[in-house]
Amino acid sequence: MPIPAMLQGRLALPAVAAPLFLVSGPDLVVETCRAGMVGTFPALNQRDTAGYVGWLDEIAGRLAALPQAAPFGVNLIVHRSNKRLQADLEATVAHRVPLVITSLGAVREVVDAVHGYGGLVFHDVINMRHATKAAEAGVDGLIAVCAGAGGHAGTLSPFAFLPELRAMFPGTLLLGGGIAHGRQVAAARLMGADLAYVGTRFIATQESLAAPEYKRMVLEARAGDIVYTAAISGVKGNFLRQSLVAAGLDLDRMAEQEALNLTEHEKRPWKNIWSAGQGVGSIDDLPPAGALCARLAAEYRDAGAAL
Repeated sequence: MPIPAMLQGRLALPAVAAPLFLVSGPDLVVETCRAGMVGTFPALNQRDTAGYVGWLDEIAGRLAALPQAAPFGVNLIVHRSNKRLQADLEATVAHRVPLVITSLGAVREVVDAVHGYGGLVFHDVINMRHATKAAEAGVDGLIAVCAGAGGHAGTLSPFAFLPELRAMFPGTLLLGGGIAHGRQVAAARLMGADLAYVGTRFIATQESLAAPEYKRMVLEARAGDIVYTAAISGVKGNFLRQSLVAAGLDLDRMAEQEALNLTEHEKRPWKNIWSAGQGVGSIDDLPPAGALCARLAAEYRDAGAAL
């Protein structure tokens, strides 16, 4: 199965740490890459393009001293609502970011811009319609965001989704959704994914930018505490029930409508209402990111040996 040449021989674990909105920052990216996993962050975690450029400079500078580290990546929201897209893309190209993860739109011009300097483009997909459009745009990889994933997730089972993707797409396939243990990375590979896509597990790390209350909520939550709703951002996603309740939202009313009129202090819902995937039930500690990556890699190797 196709792992891109850029990543071959540079990974301790066939996995990417997903870009987490308002959670991933330079420390998390660098320590993840140092430990042999691809570390990523959303460009929009910085308030403006100048701040984004600052993070790119910092991460590239720190990784330059770590020649054995895995490559890093950034997430760009490719949607007309993202007024920064062009400026952030230009900064991405200028810094020759190794991997770009695109979301909410697959556009040939963005893909071509990244390919122009030799970068890779992976794209989030939750159904075959999105996957077909992304393949037509020329992306290098498809990220199957399956049932149980944090953030804007889909509802398809990976057992159904991955074979359909593989039948129509010859590139790299990544699988996300509830992955919090090295055994699950091994399972993703057995199911046909080239790489695993691990998100929620990295919220509960020491380098994570998540608020202490957010981290504690992830540690205490179980799969049944994850609420799948479009009421928060207008796009269906998975959120922690405890954060919805703490924000004073009526869970029964949320089930009846597509979008709530959030109060003034909730106008940035991802800051006050927290997302997580169904893998929270497997998370019970706050390790350094490097130690977590090493643990996942050991669990992955043990799973392979057991098989």
